[in-house]
Amino acid sequence: MTSGLVTAGGGGGGKVMSLRLQYYVVLGGVAAVVLLACLRYTPTAAAVAAVGYGFWGNGDGASLAAAGAAATTVGGTGTSAAATTGGGGAGGGRSPSRVVIFNFGDSNSDTGGMAAAMGLNIALPEGRTYFRRPTGRISDGRLVIDFICESLNTPHLSPYLKSLGSDFSNGVNFAIGGSTATPGGSTFSLDVQLHQFLYFRTRSIELINQGVRTPIDRDGFRNAIYTIDIGQNDLAAYMNLPYDQALYGHGGRKFWVHGTGALGCLPQKLSIPRDDDSDLDGNGCLKTYNAAAREFNAQLGAACRRLRQRMADAAVVFTDVYAAKYDLVANHTLHGIERPLMACCGNGGPPYNYNHFKMCMSAEMELCDMGARFASWDGVHYTEVANAIVAARVLTGEYSTPPVRFASLVNSTAVPNDG
Repeated sequence: MTSGLVTAGGGGGGKVMSLRLQYYVVLGGVAAVVLLACLRYTPTAAAVAAVGYGFWGNGDGASLAAAGAAATTVGGTGTSAAATTGGGGAGGGRSPSRVVIFNFGDSNSDTGGMAAAMGLNIALPEGRTYFRRPTGRISDGRLVIDFICESLNTPHLSPYLKSLGSDFSNGVNFAIGGSTATPGGSTFSLDVQLHQFLYFRTRSIELINQGVRTPIDRDGFRNAIYTIDIGQNDLAAYMNLPYDQALYGHGGRKFWVHGTGALGCLPQKLSIPRDDDSDLDGNGCLKTYNAAAREFNAQLGAACRRLRQRMADAAVVFTDVYAAKYDLVANHTLHGIERPLMACCGNGGPPYNYNHFKMCMSAEMELCDMGARFASWDGVHYTEVANAIVAARVLTGEYSTPPVRFASLVNSTAVPNDG
C-alpha cells in the first residue's frame, strides 16, 4: 500500500468536510473499477455453452453445506503441505477437490511480487515471525491470503513474477504492492494484472494443445477461485471508468472479492496532524476515513449484486472485511491485541509510532518486541497476529454476501448466487 487519502500536514474541521465530499465523489468509480474489470471480454451465451464453462452446469450435486463443512480453521503450524500438487497435463482427470487460486491485488496480498519485479533485497525484520526471513510480504509474517491457502491445505501462492522457486500448480498470485484498480494509476494496476493472467492462461492452453504438461490444466482454470483484494490505494485519486468486461469470458466462475478495511484506524492516517480530536470516534479511529471505507464497501457490494444478476452461472461473493478489521480495535482485548492503533515497526513511539519520513525499515525505525501483539505492522499493513484473526473470521463466511465459506467454492458447483 502506498499513499493515503491526504498528505501529512492536513487537519481542521473545514478540510474534513471538503475531503468527505471528495471521497464520496470517487467511491462509486472505485467500486466500478474493481468489479467491472471482472467482465472484460464477456463471450456470447452461445460461446459459453460451447466450451461448457457454466458454473451451475457441471452437475456434481455437491451441496453448499457439505462443502462448507470441509473448511478447516486457520492454523499457525509449520509450512503448509499441499493436499494435491503436481502439474496438469492435457487431460482432465484431476479430482474436483484440487485447489487453484488466482489472486489479484495490492500489498495486502502481495506474497513477493513487488520484490521480484523491482529486484528489492528486503531485509529483516520483515518476515521475522513465521518465515524467519524476508519473503517480500510487507508484514512480520503471513498475510490473509496465506491463511486462506493454509485453511485449504494448499501451499502459499507463488508470485507471478518470481523467476526462481515458484510453484504454480495451485494457482498464481498477481498481486503487487502499491497497485491500483485504476488503469495507469500504478505500474501493475489491475488491468496489467489481468493481462498477465490472460498471457499465463493463453500460453498454458497453447502448451496443453501441444501435449506439454503444464502446472494448471483446462479444468484447473475452469474450476479456479479468482480472488480480488484491491482498491485501497485508489482512495487517494479520482477515477476514470475503465473496463466493462474481464475474467468471466475466459472461464472464471468463482469470484471472491474483498472490500477495504478500517482506514481510519491505521496509524498512518492517525498520525496526520489535526487541529483537534473531534473526528475521532470512541475507539480512537478517524470517523471521516472510516465513513469513506464503509461507503466504498457499500457500493462495491452493490456492484457485486449487479454482477450476480448478470452472471447467473457464476458465484460472486463479496466479503466486507471492514467489520473484521475494525473489530481488532473495538474489541482488541478480546483478541489479545495490546496496541491496536500503534505500529509495531515505525518511528516516534506512542501513541502511533509512525513517521512518514522515518518509516519501518529505515535506519531510525523503532521496533516492538518479538512477542508483542500489535495490530499494525508498519502503520499501513497488518501484523501476522492481526491477519490470522481477520482470516479466521473471513473464512467462516460471516462477512460475506452470499454468506458462504471460502472452502465451499472449491468443490461446489451450486453455490447460491443471491443475496
